[in-house]
Amino acid sequence: MESSEGKVADSAPLPFRAAVEALRGARLRPEIEIDPTRAPQRLAPYAYALEAAVVDGEEDLADGRLVLLHDPSGHDAWQGTFRLVTLVRAELEPEMAADPLLPEVCWSWLTGALQARGLCAGEASGTVTRAGSHYFGGLSERPPASQIEIRASWTPREETRGGVPDTGAHLAAWCDLLCQVAGLPPAGPGDGSVVSLPQRRGPLSP
Repeated sequence: MESSEGKVADSAPLPFRAAVEALRGARLRPEIEIDPTRAPQRLAPYAYALEAAVVDGEEDLADGRLVLLHDPSGHDAWQGTFRLVTLVRAELEPEMAADPLLPEVCWSWLTGALQARGLCAGEASGTVTRAGSHYFGGLSERPPASQIEIRASWTPREETRGGVPDTGAHLAAWCDLLCQVAGLPPAGPGDGSVVSLPQRRGPLSP
């Protein structure tokens, strides 16, 4: 099983260990700060989790968590033995949060990030949530704040030798989504048509 320190036990199945190594070896944008974190224990027999933030100086523009699940026996809902589960969140301007098309656009950013890297998200599902906060009393000097949150899961279909999905490529696509939600310009050539969210108010609350 996965330990709280981000280490994988030697007794874990070889495909799972190979998938975790692919995550650790992924090359990501320099704005991404990423670390292993405690994985959920009840979603699958084996799990590995990463948390990441898009950082500009001292400011966190967006953050999220990506969890790799593995069930050697397979899972009917997954239609496979591996599953990726994610949370992405960022603060944005209230007028942007009021856009009625924002949920559909954010979901298309997830699917588009995977497609741009030639990846397939099998059995994909998820939610896009908008939340607004207004402050009163002793906090009344704070301006209203709005946040977008994307929760999703999918089955990585691309398999390398030994039946292991290309988790490194899926992590890179997820980081593309994280950067896009943070409002960063596209990193690669030919992505000028991608529209990102405008600047954020400041660091995200825990």
